[in-house]
Amino acid sequence: MDGRINQANGRLKSSKVGVSIQAIGNRLYLQATLPSKSGDRPAHQQRIALGVMANPAGVSFAEKEARKVGVMLAENSFTWEKYQKQTRSELISDWITRFETHYFTTRERTDKTETTWKGDYLKILKLLPGDQPLSVDVLRSVIDATPINSKTRKRACMVIGALSKFAELPLDVQGLAGNYSTKRTSPREIPEDALIAECWGKFTNPAWQWVYGMLATYGLRPHEVFRLNYDAISSGAMVIEVQENTKTGFRRVWPCYPEWFEQFGLSQVILPQVNVNRANLEVGRAASRYLTNHLPFKPYDLRHAWAIRTLAFGLDITLAAQQMGHSVQTHSETYHHWISQDVHQRAFESLMLRPDRPLPPILHFE
Repeated sequence: MDGRINQANGRLKSSKVGVSIQAIGNRLYLQATLPSKSGDRPAHQQRIALGVMANPAGVSFAEKEARKVGVMLAENSFTWEKYQKQTRSELISDWITRFETHYFTTRERTDKTETTWKGDYLKILKLLPGDQPLSVDVLRSVIDATPINSKTRKRACMVIGALSKFAELPLDVQGLAGNYSTKRTSPREIPEDALIAECWGKFTNPAWQWVYGMLATYGLRPHEVFRLNYDAISSGAMVIEVQENTKTGFRRVWPCYPEWFEQFGLSQVILPQVNVNRANLEVGRAASRYLTNHLPFKPYDLRHAWAIRTLAFGLDITLAAQQMGHSVQTHSETYHHWISQDVHQRAFESLMLRPDRPLPPILHFE
């Protein structure tokens, strides 16, 4: 079928029609620079859903329709009236398929983008009734069904807004997300360092004990333990290298505490039997499932404990954020409101007891 479509597109190109045929799934579409449906944007590349199957008869129909559209564009007489009803009546499942294609044609398909698609976009898109036509009402109902001022509402607005823009539906999601931020979440019960060290000694499986030790010492995401430069670690390098196929790409991370590198025997790399040839999200879930069953706290809390520990050490927030693989804003919003008075007191004392700290001016009295 690709050969027939290519031949038809070759004829359209030689005739300078300015319209091409595309097959997405088992349906045919026309693509061209078309006027905006809403009239608030300049003409741009868009698709016309023809509602025909990708078969020989469909290709023949599509080629004829492409020539008609080409004439209308040349005469500046093209309108969406004929096609909008047909386009909007397409099933939501078809729209999601095309939206996924669009998502991965506008960015490289990597573990990072796969994780974002599955972890953010699909979680919301699966809430849509795939057997119904796409409409503003259906999209809005998904947003309205999420809790106000929640992370889910914020994600729903982001995803539904992107889909409605892709489909050129007049849905304005601004103002619907609410006031959610990490500052509104309840502070986590971050485990004390003594408990973290105690839990390390209770692992009977040496491979999972090594994984736990890496998470505790370096504040890694669970999947990142399986994306490291192991040769360097085995040679005794305490500064580890997280590889590029992780969520935030290549970075270096320093141990906090460095003593744990020796005490936990981290240079003796032992990996558990986890299928690492999967997306980061799936690898991370597999690791978290195992660890959750062996800990009195969540595995991800080890990452939060590392972040807060760096403040007690006086590590600059910019450096801490870089080592964690996120922005300074995210670091500040996520962690600073969880920091206890004790952590602030220790940080204050470490600064004030420095022998080279600035001293107040000498007072001179008459």
